[in-house]
Amino acid sequence: MEIQVTDQQSEIETELEKIETKARKILSALASSESEVSIVLVNDEQMSSLNWKYRRRRGSTNVLAFAMREGEFGDISPQLLGDVIISLPTAQREAEEAGLSLDSTISRLLVHGILHLVGFDHEKGEDAAREMDQRSNELLAQLD
Repeated sequence: MEIQVTDQQSEIETELEKIETKARKILSALASSESEVSIVLVNDEQMSSLNWKYRRRRGSTNVLAFAMREGEFGDISPQLLGDVIISLPTAQREAEEAGLSLDSTISRLLVHGILHLVGFDHEKGEDAAREMDQRSNELLAQLD
């Protein structure tokens, strides 16, 4: 299992090792222990740019996932799952608004992003959203 965590923002301090450990637990629980994942922590400006470039949506978002198993060449390197991009400032705002810790919010975003990488998609209807939500809750329980 190869997990690379990169912090490209300087506004909020976080423990990269802790994020890597969580990602390992999530991938193990998903039976994806041979997988490669990149996790990148960014600021709102960087996330806004990515959100516009790839989704044509304005403003920052909390997490984006770029799955490498999709598309025409998705089978070239099946162990390469893709990238999870998390905006730490957005995550921190969401944590404060919900009365949660930044750590638990990062866990939720990490689970959400990795589930997208392995093929879950809440935007494909109510059943898919319910299934992804259920799997998210199961994985989050394993991280506590």
